[in-house]
Amino acid sequence: MRRATRPLAGLLAALSGLAAASVAFAQGFDLQAHRGGRGLAPENSLAAFGRALALGVSTLELDLVVSRDDRILIGHDLELDPAKVRTADGRWLVASGPAVRALDAEALRRFDVGRLDPESRYGRQWPEQMPADGERMPTLAELAALLEARGARHVRLFLETKVRPDRPELSPAPERFAELLVAELRRLDLLQRSAVQSFDWRTLRAVRALAPELPTACLTARQRWLDNLADGSWTAGLRLEAVGGSVPRLVAAAGCRIWAPFHGDLDPLDIRRAEHLGLRVVPWTVDEPARMRELLGQGVHGLITDYPDRLRAVLAAIGMPLPPAFP
Repeated sequence: MRRATRPLAGLLAALSGLAAASVAFAQGFDLQAHRGGRGLAPENSLAAFGRALALGVSTLELDLVVSRDDRILIGHDLELDPAKVRTADGRWLVASGPAVRALDAEALRRFDVGRLDPESRYGRQWPEQMPADGERMPTLAELAALLEARGARHVRLFLETKVRPDRPELSPAPERFAELLVAELRRLDLLQRSAVQSFDWRTLRAVRALAPELPTACLTARQRWLDNLADGSWTAGLRLEAVGGSVPRLVAAAGCRIWAPFHGDLDPLDIRRAEHLGLRVVPWTVDEPARMRELLGQGVHGLITDYPDRLRAVLAAIGMPLPPAFP
């Protein structure tokens, strides 16, 4: 084999360094782009994932739904949201719905999810979001192709199964959802770089039964708009009173390796308790730099944010390593 020319040798060395940095960073602080970074680009879209990769994140956080024909698509809402969805001719939906589970994947992918309705309450929350007209609900295969095209082979995926025990008609049974997801991750060779998260822990239990090597993350919220720890219906029958009221102990009892709490619920003492139980603590969704710095000082293992650019700036300011960018 001929010796590589000096420019080629330099390029190969740089690529090798990027890969090594990615592997090392995956074991360190986890910078997650929530829904791909919805503060900057349309949520759960290839445009958002591409923007996050160009900035540099260790993990892409995203949501998964299942169509009527049992295809997994990337999307947050179990019913189409008129603030986010337009028909093929560019008109906003006039009301919520139809349900994702009521339509085949081909029909769902005709809708445009590339911008927010600027007149909607939701749309006004994201003034920095850059539209990307023509975006469709992506598949995991399309995301895998994007990662491969960018050379981002060590960027991880944090996959949320959208399931509600109080609305079972909107998704497949947890066991079926897990079966579809694990099969797709294996087909795409994504199993080793993924973790599955959910507020409905029944899905997580089913995932572990099929793929014990696949890490699971227990999502928690104890707010008036969602309390998935209240009665056991979201937590696969596990109840807080059985573990002395300790959320970290409940998460450990559920078999999760990662605890993903709403950041407003997080007690610094619970971070220490979680560490003693071998859990990684990755709160969501942290968008204000002051709160980022506060949680970093408390020792969280990662943060899920709508603004990965802000979190990168905070990490750089305190001298923490940054994940490589893949433009």
